[in-house]
Amino acid sequence: MTEAPPRPSSAPQPPPPSAPPSTPGYRAVFAVREFRAVFAAHALSLLGVVVAEIALTVLVYEMTGSPLLSALVFALGFLPYLVGGTLLAGVADRFPARRVLVVCDLVCAVCALLMSLPMTPVAALLALRCVIAAVSPVFTGTRTATLADILGTGDLFVLGRSLLRMVSQSSVLLGFGLGGLLLTVVSPRGALTITVGTFLVSAVLLRLGTRRRPARATKDAGLLSYSLAGVREVWADRRVRSLLLLLWVPPMFVVAPEALAAAYADQIGVGTAGVGLLMCAMPIGTITGELYAGSALSPGTRARIVLPLLSLGLLPLLAYAFAPGLPVILAALVVTGLSGAYTLGADRWFVDAVPEELRGRAMTVQTAGLMTIQGVGMAGAGAAAEFWPVGTVVAGVAVVGTVCCAALAWEVRAARRAGSGTLTEERDRADRQMTDR
Repeated sequence: MTEAPPRPSSAPQPPPPSAPPSTPGYRAVFAVREFRAVFAAHALSLLGVVVAEIALTVLVYEMTGSPLLSALVFALGFLPYLVGGTLLAGVADRFPARRVLVVCDLVCAVCALLMSLPMTPVAALLALRCVIAAVSPVFTGTRTATLADILGTGDLFVLGRSLLRMVSQSSVLLGFGLGGLLLTVVSPRGALTITVGTFLVSAVLLRLGTRRRPARATKDAGLLSYSLAGVREVWADRRVRSLLLLLWVPPMFVVAPEALAAAYADQIGVGTAGVGLLMCAMPIGTITGELYAGSALSPGTRARIVLPLLSLGLLPLLAYAFAPGLPVILAALVVTGLSGAYTLGADRWFVDAVPEELRGRAMTVQTAGLMTIQGVGMAGAGAAAEFWPVGTVVAGVAVVGTVCCAALAWEVRAARRAGSGTLTEERDRADRQMTDR
């Protein structure tokens, strides 16, 4: 027996609920309890890494008096990313995420503790720095993949990743200053002892503040072969490959002004204060751009601005060719930093394109490639500055980078049009076609 439909009432009806906003905003991300734990752990572990880099640089220089060896501390922060991100990428999918994150923090804590011991020689200090750098892409890739589990793969994920990225950018503004201030109070080994505490607290936050989730994939293959298979699978798909390059290529060119800040400050005669301003200007623009895009733009608008910002973001750096005063250069750096807002739309495209069982490895590869290619960009800019004036080098980077990014924008557009759906959907479609035959 069906119920009769209700008769319309002449009584005034309450107004319909207002439609939800087109984008949830950063406040909605912080409303998720697990994200708050991940955010706090990220800030602490990043603080530990920054302080360790500064303290280790000073310590190695005090022990050896060698500028080359002290500079290697920073170089070793980039180089092992490629090895760790390639050979250990499978860890992110083969083991429960929370366990991986906690173990990575504990490994970093042990390394920092060994660094702080008075009997640890310079070679061991550099080797331990390599271990931390090799673990970092596994930690970051696993955390990013877990972010999709905590926040979903929609707009909350994009905003959550944006917040973590802004913390990383802020470390450039605050971390080195705080680290330098810390070293006026404690010795370098004492500062390294403090980093042990930051890693341990991060591990506790992740252990108690996040849920246990099963591994995304269980395979009989060994870890190395499983990791390399994931790298091949990510790299073989044209659409995912183009999105990886979308997240890699602009940073390779953007780091040139940062790498040459000291040399350019000397060239225009602005002293050490000018170096600090040159180092801070672009991160300020990047943070501002991401905050605006995340809070004021809808997901659709963020997607529409990805390729224009990708193609035009480096053009302000052409100002370096004319050697203007410091205010003009700072404005150019801020505007270039604003173009970093393209990453919010690119992040959404990337997480949508990669299937869940491959997500941890894909995010680890993305992190490892990003850090490696930035190291290459810094080294290339430094090498070019040995032969040409710094202003010429940065302006040249802007020209070459704009050409490369415009070509990449064309490739991304073509790849996205050619393939719709994730790698999983495409494999399923191919399986159905084989079955029909």
